[in-house]
Amino acid sequence: MTEVHGGTIVIVEDDKGLRQLLQEELERLGHQVIPAAGEMEGRAAIASATPALVVSDLRLPDGDGIQLLEHVRNTPGGREIGFIVITGFGSIEQAVDALKKDADDFLTKPLDLEHLALSVHRVLDHIRLRRRLSRYEALHGRDSFHGMMGRSAAMQTLYRTIKRVAVTDSPVLIHGESGTGKELVAAAIHAEGARSSRPLIAVNCAGVPAELLESEFFGHVRGAFTGADAARRGLIQAADTGTLFLDEIGEMPLALQAKLLRVLEDGSLRPVGADTESHVDVRIIAATNRDLEQLVAEGRFRADLFYRIDTFTLTIPPLRERGEDIERLAIAFLTAAAQRQNQETPSITPAALDRITAYDWPGNVRELANAMERAFTFAGEERIEAADLPARISRGTATPGAPSPHADDSPAGFASLGEVEAAHIRRVLDAVNGNRSQAAEILGIGRRTLYRKLAEWE
Repeated sequence: MTEVHGGTIVIVEDDKGLRQLLQEELERLGHQVIPAAGEMEGRAAIASATPALVVSDLRLPDGDGIQLLEHVRNTPGGREIGFIVITGFGSIEQAVDALKKDADDFLTKPLDLEHLALSVHRVLDHIRLRRRLSRYEALHGRDSFHGMMGRSAAMQTLYRTIKRVAVTDSPVLIHGESGTGKELVAAAIHAEGARSSRPLIAVNCAGVPAELLESEFFGHVRGAFTGADAARRGLIQAADTGTLFLDEIGEMPLALQAKLLRVLEDGSLRPVGADTESHVDVRIIAATNRDLEQLVAEGRFRADLFYRIDTFTLTIPPLRERGEDIERLAIAFLTAAAQRQNQETPSITPAALDRITAYDWPGNVRELANAMERAFTFAGEERIEAADLPARISRGTATPGAPSPHADDSPAGFASLGEVEAAHIRRVLDAVNGNRSQAAEILGIGRRTLYRKLAEWE
């Protein structure tokens, strides 16, 4: 029988004999099975295991299979979990209703074990394809725009603005926090515009030594300074007829700003050591994470250059304001990390997704990409759990070393024994970069015990 990656199956059935029969049969077929006697027990098992499939009776002592189905489908990542409903002969209408609510199949009692095996096999194959499609769409689907991903309202507005300013030839100023993808926005403007077939030259103004900036931008003639053994074309000339992207323009020295202004005004530039000027036709796109108006007020940025490059201003939303995009980006980065290692993409547990979506991501998309790369490297399992994430994310946005948020609930401000234990285990996990096997060995407990404690805290 073919299994999908992470092929754990949760069986929710209050009849003990049938539950044991189903467990034995599915384990015989090579699956890991977690049994549950009711809806709430089933929810707990699903939350801790992130199964590939749930097989649930329709009637349960503390609820019903339809409620459990709706709960699974409304859980982050829940549409990638298969769901088979078991029903008595007299409840066919309810089974049909379950299919309408996105169940994958239903089985009638008395169960035929061969029919069960075929249904499980079919649903797991379908889930495998569904997961692959989801990963593909996350990387290449309709939510992608020139390498950027996101269907949030903020990103859709940004895409529309890019298309509008791209058809002009005026300078563009991109505002955005570090890690939001300013270089991708610049590349998208270039690709959408009339200069798309011409060069796009990018330079980080903070990454070039001050003494070399003028030569890098404007080039130099032979003998212009010691070591100038040959003439060299500058970045602006290399971008002639195309686009020059100036990242971190707020770090550009004032003297160079004046020369850049001339390029913007009439296309004139003079290489270092040259007696004559050259002319270029270049579009300028600049980016910064600083407040240029404040720099102008402080005399650290030329007002005339600011007004010249501020013709069109685009602001990239920080990741914390992009809501639904965070989960999709996390899956896309996790998929990319797995593909680089030629491995299957692991699933992400609901607890880990909760931490990912609750974190405020001060480093934005770049930080998220690095976090998922790290989680994939250190997970060592078929799924990403909260403990696999960097410590600052797995424990939320609390300051490292801060006391437990519940510590003051105890008499005289003392932490409970459980809180002390939790803090110690998390310190050990931090020290070994989230490696749970190593942490369990240091703590002198089994991995199952460590997983159970982490699940309880989450």
